[in-house]
Amino acid sequence: MFLSVFDMFKVGVGPSSSHTMGPMVAAARFLDHLRAQPFRVARVRATLHGSLAHTGVGHATDRATMLGLAGFRPESYDAEHAEAELTRLKEERRLAPEGLPAFAFDPGEDLVFDRGPALPGHANGMVLRGLDAEGDVVTEVTYYSVGGGFVLTEEELAQGKDTDTGPPVPYPFRSAAQMLEMAAASGLSIARMKRANEDARRAAGDVDRGLKRIWEVMDACIERGLSSEGILPGGLKVRRRAAGIRAALMAERGTNLSAPHTINDWMSAYAMAVNEENAAGGQVVTAPTNGAAGVVPATIRYWLDFVPGASVRNVPDFLLTAAAIGGLVKYNASISGAECGCQAEVGSASAMAAAGLCAVMGGTPAQIENAAEIALEHHLGMTCDPIRGLVQVPCIERNGLGAIKAVSAASLALRGDGTHLVPLDAAIETMRQVGEDMSEKYKETALGGLAVNVPNC
Repeated sequence: MFLSVFDMFKVGVGPSSSHTMGPMVAAARFLDHLRAQPFRVARVRATLHGSLAHTGVGHATDRATMLGLAGFRPESYDAEHAEAELTRLKEERRLAPEGLPAFAFDPGEDLVFDRGPALPGHANGMVLRGLDAEGDVVTEVTYYSVGGGFVLTEEELAQGKDTDTGPPVPYPFRSAAQMLEMAAASGLSIARMKRANEDARRAAGDVDRGLKRIWEVMDACIERGLSSEGILPGGLKVRRRAAGIRAALMAERGTNLSAPHTINDWMSAYAMAVNEENAAGGQVVTAPTNGAAGVVPATIRYWLDFVPGASVRNVPDFLLTAAAIGGLVKYNASISGAECGCQAEVGSASAMAAAGLCAVMGGTPAQIENAAEIALEHHLGMTCDPIRGLVQVPCIERNGLGAIKAVSAASLALRGDGTHLVPLDAAIETMRQVGEDMSEKYKETALGGLAVNVPNC
């Protein structure tokens, strides 16, 4: 099994990897599908199903779908250009993406929110259709946004997990048990095994350049969030808090008035800064999703700012280790809130961050696996119940608590020798089973939990 570090950590835009980035990617892929057809279409229609329909407006799924059909992609998103294109679309009701003849698209008629039963493949489904001049459907593709910005067609989903056709990798572990066995046999760290796998698929130097950019985008996102104030969009009137928390913490420095536990406030400020940027539609890195994007960068910043001996030179090892754990969770369970609740998003992110921190603090592979297990175990059962479907409450604060749990999990694991009762594989399988049993009300539909028990208008 191979899942690249650059699949787990992707540069994109907020507020949701599943509901914003995924639909944008799907729509852009549909344009590629149209370019390969021998005929032209006169109109395109998009139908959103399941969680995409229930919380689509709050997650900007409508905007993302239209922008994808206009040729936008998350990794090269330009906010100013996007706003201009949406304004033009509203006026002209037609799109003219590069390499295709112009086609009609009326947002009021051609973007359909089907709030009936979800499509059979996944909770996040969408169908894109091309129509001829008479209004008949001449081509149709079903896409599933399966979490973290990953998109599969109906056919790709049906093929299953083991469809990797790339060059073989030296350490193709599919479970934590296999990962530990390969580490013991090779004498390599988890980060070095993961790097060897990446090197088998990429040109020399690409991995280091890519990891450097991932951290630069993460860190820049933290800094923007720590410097921004105001009200987040969406109607809940949620006020940005990260900048104020940072200012208060800075004012306390040197006064001998700070309690030791205020280190948790620093971690929360870092994480909340990222997720406030995400909620505002800013540039973030999926880690492994947008809704959980603050946990890993907050944990890295905590380590760099407060742990003696920490160095940015070791950030790649943190990211590689975290990606190895995230890949196991995605392969064996899910990182999608619409599929398994927030245990699959913030829970997975916390496990990744705990593993990464344990690694850069000298942990053995067994201690790293233990750290990830502790963090994931104590997120089991967490629901995804965003108020008004916005990635704001409880999502923003939840990232701060995910980072705090990650640090605690890594610290506990480092105090032991790696021996523990519950294997990471068992925690991952439990998370999958809990997600399967969880009511759809608590899986990113905004139909249960806080979403219905807190006034949101």
